[in-house]
Amino acid sequence: MRTGRTERKTAETDILVEVNLDGSGKYDISTGIGFLDHMVEQFSRHSLIDVTLKVQGDLHVDQHHTTEDSAIALGQALSDALGDKAGIGRYGEAHSPMDETLARVVLDISGRPYLVWKARFTQEKLGEWDTELIEHWFHSVAQSAGLTLHCQVLYGQNNHHICEALYKGFARAMRQAVELDPRKGGAVPSTKGQLGG
Repeated sequence: MRTGRTERKTAETDILVEVNLDGSGKYDISTGIGFLDHMVEQFSRHSLIDVTLKVQGDLHVDQHHTTEDSAIALGQALSDALGDKAGIGRYGEAHSPMDETLARVVLDISGRPYLVWKARFTQEKLGEWDTELIEHWFHSVAQSAGLTLHCQVLYGQNNHHICEALYKGFARAMRQAVELDPRKGGAVPSTKGQLGG
């Protein structure tokens, strides 16, 4: 089983993350931000990556540290589980419809983190979560997991649908990218012989 675990404790957050890339989409999520919990649950369920994420954050200040640090820790756990990335598909893409909304997420587990973000929200909050933090969550997970990540909303109006379509698209693209391809014979999917750097 390809598993990863991250414990991250600072003056602002105390976080435990565990992931299993070869899971079935089981999750146990508690960040203190209800809508963020819902999105990480969607990520787990649709990627089939088991995720445990427990966060105690300084929500009395605001939601920034909890959002950012939980994404950093999740990305680190994913990177840990991937190891040298031998045999993985590496690339993933998904179109994710949700009612009137259609999102596209394309990624490369390249070891070269980069985010292209083409999405916007027309309200300040989803539940109690600040929508300006959604892009930041994706940026942080891409940085710590070493993903080249392109997220685009092709069209859509409902802010809840836009956010959920992005997370489900990310999940399905990750599922494709982390799966082992028996034709690769355990080789790292790069002519360099390694990914990153």
